[in-house]
Amino acid sequence: MTTFHSKSLLIMLFVSCFISGAQAQQNSMQFTSAANAKVAKASALKSKWEGPTAGPQLQKDKKIIFIAHDMSDAGTYGVFNGMKEAAAGTGWQILPLDCRGQCNQGAGVVKQALDMKPQGIVLAGVDAASQSKGLTAASEAKVPVVGWHASFKAGAVPGLFTNITTDPKEAAQIAALFGATEASNKAGIVVFTDTSTPFLATKSGAIVEALRQCEACRILSTEDLPLAESRKKFPSVIEGLVKRHGSKWTHVIAVNDIYFDMLDRPEVEKVVAANKLRGISAGDGSPTAYKRIRKSDVQIGSVPEPLFLHGWQLVDELNRAMSKVEPSGYNAPLHLVTLQNITYDGGPKDVFDPSNDFRAKYLSYWGK
Repeated sequence: MTTFHSKSLLIMLFVSCFISGAQAQQNSMQFTSAANAKVAKASALKSKWEGPTAGPQLQKDKKIIFIAHDMSDAGTYGVFNGMKEAAAGTGWQILPLDCRGQCNQGAGVVKQALDMKPQGIVLAGVDAASQSKGLTAASEAKVPVVGWHASFKAGAVPGLFTNITTDPKEAAQIAALFGATEASNKAGIVVFTDTSTPFLATKSGAIVEALRQCEACRILSTEDLPLAESRKKFPSVIEGLVKRHGSKWTHVIAVNDIYFDMLDRPEVEKVVAANKLRGISAGDGSPTAYKRIRKSDVQIGSVPEPLFLHGWQLVDELNRAMSKVEPSGYNAPLHLVTLQNITYDGGPKDVFDPSNDFRAKYLSYWGK
């Protein structure tokens, strides 16, 4: 496979009209330089700690309700485990409340969590805007709520003490840029998304926007397949795509690694075997994604979340809220994992675990 360091000619496919942020790059040489820098920065070693270095001592014996959009999602489950790791030995109870993909279809889940008498709540993958009544009730009860992907905006969000997230548009651009430039010839691309959550819908919108600027790329279709329903519906969706597009279908760009998990199923592999698909995900960096990337098996890259780091940050932000201290304001930098850098930053353990010593940094002021 061609490395991203030697793809300048392929990146030129984007030169005339690729949109970076809100403005198109007009100068081809400037664009090529900016595109290479964007990919290189995302794939670089994450060894520098840029997060908080001071904060309140960690309080003990707290009950936290972790409201999950879907605990079967590797990203959500990884963040939950990161919280448990961070809170070990503190007397914190971190209890999951799994909506199984149905959180955003009703406003009662936060009130259900409040009935459990917690000292804090996490909204994980749950749209905060859909929970306005519950968040108002939490505010009245003086129970802080911290989000993880509860909005596409990081930091202050109505009803939340803070929201921890990566920029979905930025993640999508990195995925689209790397995925599209991997194709040296005409690429027929299918985009997989889940528009039931604004965060993932924002990702897929940005993926499509970027791909439309690629002269060598043809978007065959955008498939809206909710993650909670993917296991049941995926085989028939894939069969339909192969029938419609045949050998024209060469690439997949998805908002989440779980779609590639579905491509790994034997019955699906048989259907797409002739296509020799290549693909990249704009999140979250699951263990199975790392295994595929290492083998160059369909998936060639992912824009992973630092799930353990985010779990530790959730504990830190909740503790700040309970201690009446302002949020840290920290946003972890985006990362692109490929075959070229998979041996770093937790890659040998099939996880994006930055080498920035974040655990020791938090422990240094928690007094744990």
